[in-house]
Amino acid sequence: MKQKTYTINPAKIGNQQGFRLPSAFYKENPQFAEAPGEIEVLNDDTLLVRINPKNNNEEEEEETLMMSLFLDFLSKDALKNPEQLKPYTQEMSDEIDDLLTGVDIEE
Repeated sequence: MKQKTYTINPAKIGNQQGFRLPSAFYKENPQFAEAPGEIEVLNDDTLLVRINPKNNNEEEEEETLMMSLFLDFLSKDALKNPEQLKPYTQEMSDEIDDLLTGVDIEE
C-alpha cells in the first residue's frame, strides 16, 4: 500500500518561518494536532520529521483531573478552615518512613 503524502508550503508566522500543512493532514491524523516534535536535516534536500503525538490515555487524563479536583478541594478547605491545619512534624515524617520501610515504589 502506498503511503499518503501531503504537500507543505512555506509560512511566515510573526518573525518565525515554518511550514504549513494542509487541514487534511490533521483530519486524517488528529493525534498530531498541536503535538511537539523535531526536525533532523539528513542532507541538502531531505528532512526527517519526528512528531510526538499526544497521549490519548483516557485513564491517565481522568487520574490527572481527579488529582487536580482533590488538590483544589484541599486548598479551598485550608483557606476556609485554617484553624484545622496541623504543622507537618519530624515525628510524622519518621512515622511515614517506618510505614514505608521495605515497600517498593514504582517510578
